[in-house]
Order: sequence, then structure tokens, then C-alpha cells
Amino acid sequence: MPEIFDSSKADKKPAHQHPHPLEATPEDLDVVAATDGEPLKKRLTTEIRKTKNVDDYSSVMRQMKPSHNPFAAFAAKPFNVAFDAQHKDEQVLLLLRQSLITQIKYVVIAIGLAFVPVLFNSVGMLSFLPLNFQFIANVGWYLMVMSYVLEVFLSWFYNVYIITDERIIDVDFHSLLFKNVAYAKIDNIEDITATTSGALGSIFDYGSVRIQTAGAVSEFDFVDVPHPSKVVSFLNELLIEEEQEFHDRRAN
Repeated sequence: MPEIFDSSKADKKPAHQHPHPLEATPEDLDVVAATDGEPLKKRLTTEIRKTKNVDDYSSVMRQMKPSHNPFAAFAAKPFNVAFDAQHKDEQVLLLLRQSLITQIKYVVIAIGLAFVPVLFNSVGMLSFLPLNFQFIANVGWYLMVMSYVLEVFLSWFYNVYIITDERIIDVDFHSLLFKNVAYAKIDNIEDITATTSGALGSIFDYGSVRIQTAGAVSEFDFVDVPHPSKVVSFLNELLIEEEQEFHDRRAN
């Protein structure tokens, strides 16, 4: 019988087979180090670390479902989110914007501006103009109001704070032509504080998170973000995980 159909040989496994990173145990890594050398052991250890899910070490993220809402102010494990200069294996874990409560004042302003032509027409302030000019004036006014609303929305939507498994990123969007992006590694974080001020901040649970780092940018301010205490807790968990990975690398 041909050897290809020999069941006694089909059950035999090679003397040495590299374990899958997700299935590898410390004993497996020791075998790899003994047979193939230390560099491969380190590579497998790195792959295990990269495939580790954030829910494995973060109690905050375990309570959160992945966010599919592109307009969320607090988006945990956001779906289909990327940014400039993102590393190949870098994962976006949390995306923050200013709380929607802070945008109410702009909505009120926009509604007030929309009623200005109605007020002017009711008192006849533009009655001295021909009807065509009155129509053009009203259209021009509403175009300016729409421009204001669009500018406010873009400023809220693109001014974001991003936390990945490697870095924190602060994106300051000033206009369509200018934005400023600041980065800091997680292991450069030195101090994290959360501040909630005012009745609205206490009722709707939003506030500011200040992060001091040892990097080129010494301070990051996440302004008026939802659930500041959760953000601080999550960053502390990331710091603990970074320290654990550092000790693991030194041990290996």
C-alpha cells in the first residue's frame, strides 16, 4: 500500500512544530528557544502580545460593546476607524469627542439666527427694498447660517481624542486647511487627572482629562469628554499592561 494511505504514519507528527501564538504556552516557547534559537522565541512572544484582546486586561472595555456609530462622542472599540500615521498593527481602542451636551448652545444660536429674517419681516425692516432684493437678502442670510452650522459641526466631528494600544492622539481641527496632531506613547504617560465642573458636567457625566507625559508634548487636555472617570481608569489599565509587557520583554 502506498505510504500516503498509511494510517500509522498519518498520525505521526513532526518532531518539532512551531506552536500557534494563540496556543503557545511558556513550555512551548522554551522548546522553541532550545531548538530554533532565542530570536524566534521573542518573535512568538511579541505575536502573543499583539493578538491579546483589550478585554483580557481592561475591565472598562469588557463592559463596552464595539461602537458602530460614526457620530458617537464616546466610541469604545470603534468599528472602521483609522487615522494618519497609524502603525500597521496599531488598534484604535477609544475615540472621544466633546460631549453632545456642550453643543446645545450652538444649536440654540443657530435656531435664533434662523428666526432673524422672520423677525425683520414681521416689523417691516426690509420693506423699503424691492421684493427681489428682500428675497436675495433672506437667502444670503440663511446661507451664512448654514455655513456657521457646518463649521460648528466639522469642528466638533474632527476635533477628536484617540487612544490606541500604543499611543494617545490629540487631533485639533481648526479649519479645512489646518489641523494639528499631537502624539504620545502610552509608556510616556506620567500623570492622569479628571475634572468635572458645573451642574451639567455632574448630571450628564462629562468633564476634562489632563494627561502629563515625558514626551515632546508634555501635556494633553481631553476637554469636555463623556465619562472622564472611565477614561482615566482605562488609561491606568493601559499603563499597567505596558508595564507588564515591559517586564515580559526583559524576562524573555
